[in-house]
Amino acid sequence: MGYTCFEVEETEGVAHVRLNRPEQLNSMIPEFWSELPEIVDGLSDGGHTRVVVLSSTGKHFCAGMDLAVFGGDLDGEVSLSAGRRHANFRYNVLHLQRAFTALEEARMPVLAAIQGGAVGGAVDLVTAADCRYATEDAWFCIQEINIGMTADVGTLQRLPKLIPEGIVRELAYTGRRMSATRAAAVGLVNEVFADHDAMLSGVHEIAAEIASKTPLAIHGTKEMINFTRDHSVEEGLKYMALWQTGMFQPSDMAEALTAIQEKRDPAFEDLGEVRRGL
Repeated sequence: MGYTCFEVEETEGVAHVRLNRPEQLNSMIPEFWSELPEIVDGLSDGGHTRVVVLSSTGKHFCAGMDLAVFGGDLDGEVSLSAGRRHANFRYNVLHLQRAFTALEEARMPVLAAIQGGAVGGAVDLVTAADCRYATEDAWFCIQEINIGMTADVGTLQRLPKLIPEGIVRELAYTGRRMSATRAAAVGLVNEVFADHDAMLSGVHEIAAEIASKTPLAIHGTKEMINFTRDHSVEEGLKYMALWQTGMFQPSDMAEALTAIQEKRDPAFEDLGEVRRGL
């Protein structure tokens, strides 16, 4: 299927999703907000994809939200009362937020590979990924404050869970750029690579290693880490016990141990398709 903003390729359980509007700095036009969750939800529900690599093309990873998204009457029909227009606008914001929440809700890990600038909405995007990797020339900017608004699609909710709160506040209040070196130092990115090619090679190597594990245990691991981030240790342990009661598969463990003994790669069953509705 063709997309306006993305290219998608899948090989051996690794789906490579690329932002593909380099001449426009991969800005997030209206189509972006529907295409991204459609792609990610489809890969997750399909049950064959074990890892997603999210990368970009051109000089910059993404320039953030395109001005076209702000165009028109975002408050709804002018004939409606102010309260109704504002209530409807809330659903538009939730629609934008869901595009990135899809990355968190996906059954497989999402690895973001970032080159050049990650501006505004791009920070919202990459903070929803499981892991982030960057080139030496990469930088991050919470641009919203520079254009007179509060970031509203995930940065202010997720970034404080990833790096120290004081650093988040400084970036969000000033709109300054954070370099890849600084981002690595504070824990926002896992690794910094010399250039785009080296980064993609390194990230695909990590993705292949993840894809070699049992996808059910990877799914459970992601579920537990996300749940524990937002709950107490006690709540996390109780959820873990419940999950393990239903999802633990001794057959996967047996295959992993047998493969080690036989010095071969293990072979695990895919997660299988999620069927929604009848």
